[in-house]
Amino acid sequence: MSGCPFGGSTGQMPDAGTPEPAAAAGPPDAAASVNTSLPRRGMSRRGLLSLAGAGGAGAVAGLAAGFLGHDAVEAATAPLAPACDIIPFHGDRQAGIVTPAQDRLHIAAFDVVTEDRAGLIRLLKDWTAAAAAMTEGRGTGSGGAVGGPYDAPPEDTGETLDLGARKLTLTFGFGAGLFEKDGKARFGLDGCRPDALIDLPHFPGDDLQPGRTGGDIVVQACADDPQVAVHAIRNLSRIGFGQTRVRWSQLGFGRTSSTSRSQTTPRNLFGFKDGTSNLKAEDTALLDEHVWAGPGTRPDEAWMAGGTYLVARRIRMHIEIWDRTSLREQEGLIGRTKGAGSPLSGGEEFTDPDFDITGHGGEPLIPLDAHVRLAHASRNDGVKMLRRGYNYADGSDGLGHLDAGLFFIAFVTDPRTHYVPMQLAMAKGDTLALEYLKHTGSGLFAVPPGTGAGGFIGDGLFA
Repeated sequence: MSGCPFGGSTGQMPDAGTPEPAAAAGPPDAAASVNTSLPRRGMSRRGLLSLAGAGGAGAVAGLAAGFLGHDAVEAATAPLAPACDIIPFHGDRQAGIVTPAQDRLHIAAFDVVTEDRAGLIRLLKDWTAAAAAMTEGRGTGSGGAVGGPYDAPPEDTGETLDLGARKLTLTFGFGAGLFEKDGKARFGLDGCRPDALIDLPHFPGDDLQPGRTGGDIVVQACADDPQVAVHAIRNLSRIGFGQTRVRWSQLGFGRTSSTSRSQTTPRNLFGFKDGTSNLKAEDTALLDEHVWAGPGTRPDEAWMAGGTYLVARRIRMHIEIWDRTSLREQEGLIGRTKGAGSPLSGGEEFTDPDFDITGHGGEPLIPLDAHVRLAHASRNDGVKMLRRGYNYADGSDGLGHLDAGLFFIAFVTDPRTHYVPMQLAMAKGDTLALEYLKHTGSGLFAVPPGTGAGGFIGDGLFA
């Protein structure tokens, strides 16, 4: 990473507790409680016994504790990742929304299997502590991957010991199932479900799979390294064992939108630039209007003020059909040129499309069924959204077809006004959606505002 080396000249973060080479490789001593052998620290068991024989039992106990606790001390005092590699977890709003989009995604939805309110709050506090640690490049738990008891499972899975934070962000949201189940309120949250947290309608053409839809809690992990993102979801899942279970998860690569003017516009798997007209972090007034949620109309939903709503849609692309489609038709379906990304009405990428310009035959240069026309704010009561999607490829479907496409993520102030009407319009009239896309997964989640130091995810909801 340019301008942000990991740990100096080695290019890596220092590994807390990395052992010096040991002369012998025998089994660990039963009395040892951490993954540390005495010989590698320069003192043998015989040496300790000699000290004991000399009347230094107290000294031996203290010395042994010092040796045995060495990894734990190193883990607890491990240096943070470089500052330019860290995106703080705590703040007025959650990271991973207007944060410049990272390159990799691992998103997962969890079902909460406990009905104990106190247990859920403890879990959210544990997740908060783990998220804060991982976004700083630290391991989870007090012992991390190598500093805990030797005969117990590590408190961190350890696959990011040398990787640093890599701009990891963790964004949490609550689904409708957290508030009520089978028509009954859960966790004492009766009346706290925001009005905007609706059950999304079944859109025309949807082919939703139950195992890819819904969920009580969603966690979006984004990072510039896929292993860092996977590590984050893996450890949260491990911490939540017995209280949650994963309902669905998705890996993503190659962001399909830019969320800052400092970023270039990326391409989706159809080869077109994606998200040219997306909201940007610098558009603070537009974000206030279109992304951040207000306090609602009822006191019981005031906890969402400053939060937002996350719409997730797994959209499979019919890659093989698209690849046999002419360039002329591809550009007509999108409404932009494939190379530069400029609208077919002329100009450059960021030129506003002109939907009234016609060609020699009197037909609009941007076809009536073009995606850019149907999705444009001027055709949707002026509403905008902050898109933050990713490409995905999950191998083949067993019939020789790629199971690949777009994992669509958008943040909106209210899905009733800023998502549902537009999706209905595209599902009915967008030829691209009708012939080349299939929505196979879906979810809507209330993303609460951020937390301060000492708080926990969603603490306003449980206050």
